[in-house]
Amino acid sequence: MAAAASRTNLLGLDRGQLAAWLGERGEQPYKARQLLRWIHRKHERDFERMHDLSAKLRATLAAEATLETPPLTETSVAADATRKHLYDVGGGSVEAVWIPEAKRATLCVSSQAGCALACTFCLTGKQGFAKNLSSAQIMGQYHHALQDAGTVSNVVFMGMGEPLLNLEQVVPALRLLTDDLACGLSRRRVTVSTAGVVPGIERLAAEAPVALAVSLHAPVDELRSELVPLNRRYPLRDLLRACRGYLKAAPRDFITFEYVLLDRVNDDLALARDTARLLAKTPGKVNLIPFNPFPGAPYQAPSRNRVMAFRDELNARGVVATVRRQRGDDILAACGQLAGKVAGRVPAAGRIATPIIPAP
Repeated sequence: MAAAASRTNLLGLDRGQLAAWLGERGEQPYKARQLLRWIHRKHERDFERMHDLSAKLRATLAAEATLETPPLTETSVAADATRKHLYDVGGGSVEAVWIPEAKRATLCVSSQAGCALACTFCLTGKQGFAKNLSSAQIMGQYHHALQDAGTVSNVVFMGMGEPLLNLEQVVPALRLLTDDLACGLSRRRVTVSTAGVVPGIERLAAEAPVALAVSLHAPVDELRSELVPLNRRYPLRDLLRACRGYLKAAPRDFITFEYVLLDRVNDDLALARDTARLLAKTPGKVNLIPFNPFPGAPYQAPSRNRVMAFRDELNARGVVATVRRQRGDDILAACGQLAGKVAGRVPAAGRIATPIIPAP
């Protein structure tokens, strides 16, 4: 029997990858369809129980394959029933958050351990970058949440990391989530959030177009570059152009723009007017997120009056804007609060990681 370390984790292989893996072992590609149903529909982890597969194939699977999810190390439950799961991914840990609502249950998954982009208002960005997650580690978060809670209707790639800097692994996970033979979610119910990696937006449109959310946070380059260092590489003009191009392939006819409101930093009404002008030619909705504090944070959340005034100014200028309800903030599970651990340590409070801006 092959050593466990040399086995292929089939949990993260999409339909095409699974068919290729089977073909290399002399099996017919159609058997990938059977395997997808067993793994992602019936959630079977014992190859011997996959009774419609031949004995020869079951023996091959037992010797050369595995179906491993990342080890769960901790679960925290918030007062509002939000559940945060901490997973060991080797060299660090990541967090996923399950958020129950009246008509849906949303799972927020991580795509990297840590993050290289160092957005100044984000706890994840304070700890730097450790590693990309594999597609199996991403799918493991989904399968565990489904088993734990019983339902997942929406998946958002808004946890730790920048998904578009790990597309080699994120794309197979997206294809599995939206494959009718696997998880079967509508492309409209799967959302990838990005800080603005323009080449990644273009590649996502070509390979796995799902709903897109863009972290905006400021309508002018000078301020956005301060808050989101990636903006120095891909300024707003290029980002908005990429967003309009993405809409040609997207399952929705709009882009969601996320805007974390920081007291007296990016929440005055003049910036609301600038935001309306910026988005005038890009179909979109603005999701306003009052800053969620964390230890050592250099910002504060604005008052409710300032939040509502910013929203109302956008609405008055023809931009659909809503305020995100805070969920799980008492267990540091809210937007911008996910941290996990990098290489077994939590960074010192107040330290901002040096931004790593990818080459074009």
